[in-house]
Amino acid sequence: MGRVVGKACVVTGAGSGIGRAIAERLAEEGGKVLCVDIQIESVTKTVAGIIAAGGVAEAVEADVSDPVKSAAFINRCVELYGSIDILINNAAVNLPGIFHEVTNEVIDRTFDVNIKGPMYSTRAAIPHMLRQSGGSIVNIASVNALIAEQFLTVYAASKGAVAMLTKGIAVDYAKQGIRCNCICPGWVDTPINYAHAEMLGGLAKIYASIDDFQPIGRPGEPREIAHLALFLASDEASFLTGSIITADGGMTAK
Repeated sequence: MGRVVGKACVVTGAGSGIGRAIAERLAEEGGKVLCVDIQIESVTKTVAGIIAAGGVAEAVEADVSDPVKSAAFINRCVELYGSIDILINNAAVNLPGIFHEVTNEVIDRTFDVNIKGPMYSTRAAIPHMLRQSGGSIVNIASVNALIAEQFLTVYAASKGAVAMLTKGIAVDYAKQGIRCNCICPGWVDTPINYAHAEMLGGLAKIYASIDDFQPIGRPGEPREIAHLALFLASDEASFLTGSIITADGGMTAK
């Protein structure tokens, strides 16, 4: 216990799924967590659960694709907790479709949230991290940063960009004590995957055949990704920066 005691943390997309699980794990280990989500009702539930368990958290409603709002929630973390030590860029959208039928709006929204969002929040956080001589940034990408799947061309392109953003930040700030790493989850049981599942024949069909593409034979659980995010955020991962780590039940091992 206590792997991030006293650390000021921001988690985007903290209202559900992997983001909620990461916020909970950080709080369990002593982190003070600013939970950000576009859905205030959902993120308020996350915060209520953390506080009920004895943790420290506050909810903020924000669309990460808005650079002004991104800067505002980073500044709110510093105002509340005195610093920003850990930034988890998790907020994302997955809007599957047949590529030549995808609208401009889908392309724009995907890239605005999935890659511009992490850029804006990281850009806002780094000056604070430089002043305090360090920090840890964890970007949540996807196995689709590494491999393609049917109907996910736009999503995969955005997540590939997240992987390269991670490497760029890591190289630029390695000597200033700022680490940046990336997690690429496989199929995890979260709502972000449900629209894609419908295009593939439904969630029941996906889970019945999951052994065909995810050798572990089951979907991941959000908390399993949260354990890895906690490690990367903590000082235990002090020699890791620029790493792209798959947590995919063996999907990319095939």
